[in-house]
Amino acid sequence: MLPLIVVFVLLASCHSKPDTVKKEAPIAQIQAKKETLKKTESNPEQILSKTEVPILCYHRIRNILPSDGPNMKAYSVTPEAFAQQMKALSDNGYHTILPAQLKEYLVYGGKLPSKPVMLTFDDTREEQLSIGAAEMKKYGFKGVFFIMTISINRPGYMTKEQIKSLSDSGNVIGAHTWDHHMVTKYVETDWETQLTKPNKKLEEIIGKPITYFAYPDGVWNSAAIPHIKNNGYQLAFILSTKRDSTEPLYTIRRIIVAGTWSTPGFMKAIQSSFK
Repeated sequence: MLPLIVVFVLLASCHSKPDTVKKEAPIAQIQAKKETLKKTESNPEQILSKTEVPILCYHRIRNILPSDGPNMKAYSVTPEAFAQQMKALSDNGYHTILPAQLKEYLVYGGKLPSKPVMLTFDDTREEQLSIGAAEMKKYGFKGVFFIMTISINRPGYMTKEQIKSLSDSGNVIGAHTWDHHMVTKYVETDWETQLTKPNKKLEEIIGKPITYFAYPDGVWNSAAIPHIKNNGYQLAFILSTKRDSTEPLYTIRRIIVAGTWSTPGFMKAIQSSFK
């Protein structure tokens, strides 16, 4: 008679099922699955067909002086008016978005919050931080600050430390050339001076890639776009002129907030300027 332990081992082996051999999925099937996970990019026509997000452009936040000319009056919003505008946006249910969200929406069909708006600031003025960002913070708003690097650390302009603090607090830093020369007037050496060097300097200051660009005076031409792309910029912002039919990501419209607008006029401009 066999020992009991041997019997149990034999019985267990008789009733056990052979290991199932796992078959690897065909390579084509794996590749197909990977393809479904990829995002489908919109073409220029599809991007242009999407509803535009209101994008506002601020320059000065200051009281108007008797000596101010027409341009300064148009480009300057008083601190009181700016505060009223931020409150009106909040009261009317607007939510600020940043460029990465805009690109996700335009290129990949990403979701945006209800009533999106983008707040942008040009030229590095210190009051954009001390007044603008401080007022925005009350409502949880974030903005995009396009920096003209020649002005950094100059009186009345932001310091390196202030620029970094804006970035560290969740705002986005973008480039606005070295000294505000229009891209339509560049000669060969200007591309490095106006696009490449400012990009590197700002990256050194904030420790993050600089991937957004605003054209000085909103003026652009198609010859500039390859240079802007080659410098790592993913989006470029114009003013209220027509977008380019082949490069809509590099001709994104903004409107300047005029100092002459009332708060109701401000709200009306947002609703009527972007379709």
